[in-house]
Amino acid sequence: MSIAPLRVRDGLNPTRLRLPNPGRWETMLAFLLERFASDTTRVLQKVEAGEVVDERGAPITAATPYRPNGFLYLYRDPPVEPRVPFEIEILHRDADLLVVDKPHFLASTPRGAYVVESALVRLRRDLDLPELTPAHRLDRITAGVLVFTIRTQARRAYQSLFDERLVTKEYEALAAFDPRLRLPRTVRSRIVKERGVLQAREVPGTPNAESRVELIEARGSIGRYRLLPRTGKTHQLRLHMSSIGIPILGDNFYPAFYDVAPDDYSNPLRLVARSIEFDDPFTGTRRRFESRRTLTA
Repeated sequence: MSIAPLRVRDGLNPTRLRLPNPGRWETMLAFLLERFASDTTRVLQKVEAGEVVDERGAPITAATPYRPNGFLYLYRDPPVEPRVPFEIEILHRDADLLVVDKPHFLASTPRGAYVVESALVRLRRDLDLPELTPAHRLDRITAGVLVFTIRTQARRAYQSLFDERLVTKEYEALAAFDPRLRLPRTVRSRIVKERGVLQAREVPGTPNAESRVELIEARGSIGRYRLLPRTGKTHQLRLHMSSIGIPILGDNFYPAFYDVAPDDYSNPLRLVARSIEFDDPFTGTRRRFESRRTLTA
């Protein structure tokens, strides 16, 4: 992976643009003005200020010839977003790891409408950690333990633990209590998630997703459940809970989707990543981090 010639700024990585081949533009600037036709004034300002560079870090000018298959790097202006009114709690920090307790409604990383208001960008800015990178991710509406690496040199070792399923994850959820449902049980199914489709779905075929569901306690009509995913498919726990007839409280995707305004924080998904446990790839020490967040019906 190539290293970007521009550093992180305002908590955001620079945008990388690949120059098409063939190209019909005489200059790099002509390409940029067409690529960002709705923002030509800022493009001209950035080029004049020397803030658009090639893969070698050399600033382009209005006269720089177009070069097919090359790359350009530039900073996009951070979008103006309403602040998500919940704070991130730091659970642990050392030279390699930052472990936080992410609140509901805060995205893990910049995506879609949530760029500045993401855990990654907030933490990079607040703690001055430009190399901070997520070792894994949580859905925006899921709270709990989220692990980041602080140094680039440590990134691959910790990300590999998650990629190779060497991390034990425990979740907690609130859902309806059904005394007829026999628990604990292991739910296995084949889950597919198509690009552009909001919901994941279960389809016939060899299972690729597995979750263990245990009842911790029941209080009246509400149950508190321990969820132990063996795999990590998109929306796996939410879909599996819905499929056995006890969808997680506050889930607006399963069993049926309904729209929720972006600034409506009144009914969070009652799902928290309660703990993460693994053997440290550098020391071999068993490490465990637990969320302090509580779920209420």
